[in-house]
Amino acid sequence: MVARRATVRDMRRSNRAVLLSKIYLDGPLSRHELTQLTALSPASVSTLVAEFLDEGIVEEAGSVESDGGRPRVLLQVAPTFGHVIGVDVGETRVTVELFDMSMAALAKADYPIERASLAPQTTVKHILDGIAAVSAQAGVDPGDILGVGVAVSGVVDSGDDGLVHAQTLGWDGVPLRSMLRAGTDIPIHIDNGAKTLGQAEMWFGAGRGVQHAVIALVGSGVGAAVVAGGASYRGSRSSAGEWGHTTIAYGGRQCRCGAKGCLEAYVGAEGILDRFRDANSGRVAEGIDEESAIGAIIAAAESSRTAEKVLTETVGYLGAGIATLVNLFNPERIVLGGWAGLALGSRWLPEIRAAAGEHALRRPFSQTEITLCQLGPDAVALGAATLPVAKLLSDGGVRAARGDLDPVRGPRVRLITA
Repeated sequence: MVARRATVRDMRRSNRAVLLSKIYLDGPLSRHELTQLTALSPASVSTLVAEFLDEGIVEEAGSVESDGGRPRVLLQVAPTFGHVIGVDVGETRVTVELFDMSMAALAKADYPIERASLAPQTTVKHILDGIAAVSAQAGVDPGDILGVGVAVSGVVDSGDDGLVHAQTLGWDGVPLRSMLRAGTDIPIHIDNGAKTLGQAEMWFGAGRGVQHAVIALVGSGVGAAVVAGGASYRGSRSSAGEWGHTTIAYGGRQCRCGAKGCLEAYVGAEGILDRFRDANSGRVAEGIDEESAIGAIIAAAESSRTAEKVLTETVGYLGAGIATLVNLFNPERIVLGGWAGLALGSRWLPEIRAAAGEHALRRPFSQTEITLCQLGPDAVALGAATLPVAKLLSDGGVRAARGDLDPVRGPRVRLITA
């Protein structure tokens, strides 16, 4: 293949992307700080900032005193430049949220679902209904929406159709992006839910400031986002991070994926509830759904020996699974998230750390911090909403035209760190 020579237009867009990404991720910043942080010349920074101000994508955000000179004007991405939507396709509900450019949540729609009815057509209907609902709630013209990010379980192919392979849901090559495009002309971006959680935490939460991290999602399913050198590690076909389907017990409990002994069969919500039922003489935990049932088991931990036993074992399995992440990836930080991960970690994080320490090699474990997700249970939807934002940043602030065939998964560019 013959390499294409970079044009002046390519260089200009690249410089715009570098500058705009730095303003968005680290702002407010002054022109002087942008010159230092991006290695662009003062003249280039001044010219590009003037363009951004004229286009309305950047605005002034006050000033700070300088050393003996005039106050330096701070710059930030204008929250009102556009809106983005994030969708979390969970196993118990589809959540649709609308955000402005500062990622302030403006509207939300929830659609509870039965797992047995998590058919692709039903999912698409909920997403499209949600787009209309949150736009109406916030009074936002759909034409002002930059894009919709959709977080799903399983592996997302990088082709135009957005094929989703979610083995535990029975989805085998579902063309989710094509199905959504039949109902809206807003650009659609699709990615794995653990990866969108990871991007949210790296941009705005517990992952900030590190270059090597693993963001672990524990909910109905179990997954992870691996960040190496500041960039998402996806593997050859974007399926890296299926942590929940690593083997924790050879020949162990049956996992939803069909294999035996997967970590998900022990620490995923369904696995915890199944183990509780087995230990409780076949009686299920009280609750109307997985979240309330897990909450009931946690609430009973001090009064029920069965609940205490199951949760103590769960903490041990989770710690052992985290130790695997420590040994494989040597991260600076592991962030535990997902609704079940937060429920367990909020109460037993010291015990989870101790269990990880028992199973990890001493040296890499001593170099790893284990902490909780900072963005709460809606972090997956927030992370999904960052997908169209990342596309805007990597394109230097140029809006995608309606009907453009944007990449299906999240951005493959590494946003600037220099």
